[in-house]
Amino acid sequence: MRQSVFFRPSDGWVGDVIPFEQDGELWLYYLYERRETPKPGTPWHLLTTRDLVHIDDHGVALPHGADTDADFNAYTGSLVRDGDGVHHLFYTGQNPAKVGAGGLPLQLVMHATSGDGMRTWVKHPEHTFGAPDGYESGDWRDPFVFRDERHGLWRMLIAARHRTGPERRRGVIAQCVSTDLVRWEPAEPFWDPRRYITHECPEVFKLGDWWYLVYSEFSDAFTTRYRMARTLDGPWLVPDRDTIDGRAFYAAKSAEMDGRRIFAGWIATREGETDDGAWQWAGTLSLLEAVQNGDGTLGFCVPAEIVETFTQEVPAGLPPTALDASDGFAGVVGTEPMAAQYYIRAELDIAPGTTECGLLLRASEDGDRGYFVRLEPKRGRMVLDHWPRRATGDAQWQISGDVPFTIELERPADLSGESHTLEVIVENDIVVVVLDRQVCLSTRLYDTTHDRLGIFAGEGSVKVRDLQVRRRPSTP
Repeated sequence: MRQSVFFRPSDGWVGDVIPFEQDGELWLYYLYERRETPKPGTPWHLLTTRDLVHIDDHGVALPHGADTDADFNAYTGSLVRDGDGVHHLFYTGQNPAKVGAGGLPLQLVMHATSGDGMRTWVKHPEHTFGAPDGYESGDWRDPFVFRDERHGLWRMLIAARHRTGPERRRGVIAQCVSTDLVRWEPAEPFWDPRRYITHECPEVFKLGDWWYLVYSEFSDAFTTRYRMARTLDGPWLVPDRDTIDGRAFYAAKSAEMDGRRIFAGWIATREGETDDGAWQWAGTLSLLEAVQNGDGTLGFCVPAEIVETFTQEVPAGLPPTALDASDGFAGVVGTEPMAAQYYIRAELDIAPGTTECGLLLRASEDGDRGYFVRLEPKRGRMVLDHWPRRATGDAQWQISGDVPFTIELERPADLSGESHTLEVIVENDIVVVVLDRQVCLSTRLYDTTHDRLGIFAGEGSVKVRDLQVRRRPSTP
């Protein structure tokens, strides 16, 4: 038996994660999702880890309310510790039976405290408050609280929507302020770009000389984005690559751990466990680390502690590979079957002018079927493709050839240089790809279950300078 890289509870799924660092330990609160009908209430569960590898499951941390309570669903929020050592947990309360003026269930900011080191929580329903005038009552969620030392107060960011304006552009990060973490007063919006439906799970943090604003949106794309600024007052700049991952990795939030910034999100499942199934809410926990570049922009990768657990070399049956296909396609497939869990590191030299190259995962022996991690230098992107694609009819031309990669699994990437490194972790139906410790692509692999690894190139040349395939050792 090999320890899993990606956690999920045995009887449920991981929803939005709320990470919090305490005495060198990462506390990962998350929304516990059970896909049952009728839908049960949503509580917070808790995981902890000191090394990002070994994860302890503590079960329910914050119970959801009763059928008649405002927090029948206890949704996303945040935690802080005050000057007296008391922990404060702010969260979203929602009950489908309690509807606001707009016809949608009310979303309310709620408060709980712990005086015993977060072992137990006491709810304070008397501190509950909803959206003030000018905001929609059904979109008032995901409170993120942080200390503003410069102004000597606490600030709360809230995912909200204006009551008026174009339906798709009303999203705003509202703001409230407090001096005691109990009484909150509305303030000017923290960020009001009139850009998205809403900005879920907002947070801000400082790393070096830069402030970062992180949020998730589902209007232009279904993804987690970030902005950067020199001060909390902005202006918030848009980096060239402003997404943390692709469609499948959502609602990512972060915490500082030993001077590093660790992001926690969930890799979504798909209906029917098929490659063409609709994406579902909640999935499996995944951790990424932010890497600050010299210009302040962020790259993302799998934390080194996780990679270093793959210590046993395994054969892939791939000889030293150099492929040349100046006006066509060339590929080579390994002779050894791959296991359900493994790590790949491939250093590639890509000749100038190459149209595409990359790795073939779960390939058939002839390389015709499988998943393609495809680098496209001319387009400046990395995509995930698979073959066979979905067929819309019986005729040959009714194969989805006009869908050149899996929708929403396109990642912008700087492929201007000749040398690039791909790292891949595969575990059962999950794959996480990292390019040059900068660009992440996470998703599910369901339909194709062949077991070979391959290299390919199209209209160009690629040389594999180094290829490593490793697995985790078995545990007793």
